[in-house]
Amino acid sequence: MKYDVLVIGAGAAGCMAAGTAAENGKKVLLLERNDRIGRKVMITGKGRCNVTNACSLLNELIENVPVNGRFLYGAFSRFMPFDTMDFFEGLGVPLKIERGNRVFPESDKAVDIVDALQRYLTQNGVRREKARIVRFHTDGKHILSAEDENGRIYEANRYILATGGKSYPLTGSTGDGYDLASQCGHTITELKPALVPLETSNDWTGELQGLTLKNVSITVRDNDSYKEVYSDFGEMLFTHFGVSGPVILSASSHMSHMREGKYTIEIDLKPALREEKLDARILRDFSQNANKSIANGLSALLPHRLIPVIVSLSGIPTDLKVNQITKDMRRELVYLLKHLPVTISGFRPIEEAIVTSGGVSVKEINPKTMQSTLCGNLYFAGEVMDVDAYTGGFNLQIAFSTGYLAGKSVSE
Repeated sequence: MKYDVLVIGAGAAGCMAAGTAAENGKKVLLLERNDRIGRKVMITGKGRCNVTNACSLLNELIENVPVNGRFLYGAFSRFMPFDTMDFFEGLGVPLKIERGNRVFPESDKAVDIVDALQRYLTQNGVRREKARIVRFHTDGKHILSAEDENGRIYEANRYILATGGKSYPLTGSTGDGYDLASQCGHTITELKPALVPLETSNDWTGELQGLTLKNVSITVRDNDSYKEVYSDFGEMLFTHFGVSGPVILSASSHMSHMREGKYTIEIDLKPALREEKLDARILRDFSQNANKSIANGLSALLPHRLIPVIVSLSGIPTDLKVNQITKDMRRELVYLLKHLPVTISGFRPIEEAIVTSGGVSVKEINPKTMQSTLCGNLYFAGEVMDVDAYTGGFNLQIAFSTGYLAGKSVSE
């Protein structure tokens, strides 16, 4: 059977593309290597699915896409976050807006988003099969057919490649789309992890494994130029290898040409207090624990597990009584609490990244249609392209916007 449209990959972008094309009257076949659609959607937002970001301005949306954001002007213009919200609420999924305009299903269950996508496909008559496409047959200018790993041939008038990146390979994102795009002459820009945890060269970070810090601010510095390259406020987490959490993942997108020691992250443990106010707070706590050790003097200020690390890094002898701490010692302690340094040694592997930076060069894709400029009947959607955004729902919005635009374009 020959189809109007063959969509490869049933993640967020592929489902939106397939459903949109079918809704516009096309006979669509959606191929997915997994048994179920939306495997990666199921794990986003820690299983809650941060489905989009409720920012209402196009420029604000683009500003949150540090890699090739302007390329997405056409896609975002056609399908904005409020369109995404209307789309899912129309499919029976009530949504809520949380801090930072992050949008989640009211149920806090990603499966509700995946089930809604399945309803959308079913309602519009999209046929789905399990298959892993490994080869395109082309005449140099058009795709003639697609072949799966078992030798089965699929024919269509138009093809949409929505296979995702290389992050989270257990969800099916193993980079197949890059090879398929290459077969059609496309350039694949360097693949790198984005929104990825960071490894550190500090021994003490491993000692704090599992400790979450909330309401801290971070500053990322390039040690070559000593310039500030990023700052953020929010939540972070210490791990056995280094640091993770929302502010760390966002920071990783600003670290280029990574090598050990190139970047330092300074953590402000008390961003709400200026140094003078923090010093006054410490003096007050010390006065209440004058004859006790410094650890007791800091117990009301810091998480219990963090205190030994701070004391060690401050250089203050652990057996020193609070009433023996000098003004200079206290000044050094205050500075440390406001500028706790973490030396970054590298990214975690791309398999642990939330998204992949790099991919099919956007210079070879028409931003108004998502159509290949090299292969007449090939279109792209989602993470397979060289676009990636910050955390907060922006990457899924890219998937929905480009999927919608690709689905509309193959229908016109």
